[in-house]
Amino acid sequence: MRVGVHINRFNHPSGAPALGAELAAAGAAAEAAGVSWLSVMDHYFQMEFNGGAEDPMLEAYSTLAFLAAHTETVQLGALVTGVTYRHPGLLAKIATTLDVLSGGRAALGIGAAWYDREHEGLGVPFPPLAERFERLEEALRICLQMWDPAANGPFEGTHYRLAETLCVPAPVSSPHPEIMIGGSGEKKTLRLVARYGDACNLFATSPQEVTHKLDVLRRHCDTEGRDYAEIRKTMTYTADAADDSDLDAFTRDIAGYTKLGIDTVILAPRTGAPAEWIERFTAPAVQRLADLD
Repeated sequence: MRVGVHINRFNHPSGAPALGAELAAAGAAAEAAGVSWLSVMDHYFQMEFNGGAEDPMLEAYSTLAFLAAHTETVQLGALVTGVTYRHPGLLAKIATTLDVLSGGRAALGIGAAWYDREHEGLGVPFPPLAERFERLEEALRICLQMWDPAANGPFEGTHYRLAETLCVPAPVSSPHPEIMIGGSGEKKTLRLVARYGDACNLFATSPQEVTHKLDVLRRHCDTEGRDYAEIRKTMTYTADAADDSDLDAFTRDIAGYTKLGIDTVILAPRTGAPAEWIERFTAPAVQRLADLD
């Protein structure tokens, strides 16, 4: 099992002037530790359970571009972009730019969006859930059309209409940046994973629950005529470890997921100074997970 890191707090003890250096150090620490994935959240406001809207929050793709300039090997993505945040044509162009400038290391993490306060706060439309899922499917189709050099032309959907789907330069990734669809909804989200996704992202609730979600995904793949093995399975694990005893507990907990086909566990530390945490906790965690059978 591989290890990723999800940077989700920007409340550095020294304030905003320290964030650039901290993120650069976190990128270097992640690569030195053997981390395969580095992500940030895509929100306008910090989430309520993670400090609240008054806590610092950076724009996701500007931050990923900064991390691209300070890393060389790690895959970069948002975990995940809400479909309501950017027009799909613009989102495809943004993800492509990140992919080109990082040398093919971008992923497109995307979901249906949920945080109503930030939409209302900044005046961004927040349609009902059913419509957001309709928009999500259209956005996935638009991105795939824009990333197909032979498919330039109009797109006519219910919610989005594009006269052209030009995307020049094309992504460096082949055939395109990995599409990771976040969420575990059994009727809609996992169906979209089976139809359009290259990767899914689940929460590490319990091995039993993750097994059930993967079984649902497998059934959707059967319905869609998709090879279940083609989809990379990832899960997010909220990490508050502080010492070696926590690392032992973490290893025992993760052991229950090792036989489920999970490719990557993405650790989400709740700290505004992730570089030191990556060095102290993530580096030995990478080795621990590599040794698990």
